[in-house]
Amino acid sequence: MPADTPKACPVCGKPAQPATRPFCSARCRNVDLGRWIGGTYAIPGQPAGEEDEDAER
Repeated sequence: MPADTPKACPVCGKPAQPATRPFCSARCRNVDLGRWIGGTYAIPGQPAGEEDEDAER
């Protein structure tokens, strides 16, 4: 992909805008933030606290 071609917005697929990169608009940026806050996105791993229990055993 050429360097000057804008990448697609991860929320809606429209071309990303420099002011809100990697999103196309403030709305898509806020939608993405809401997904993180709401738990739609998650980083895989052990639930918090399990590492502490394993260390005590």
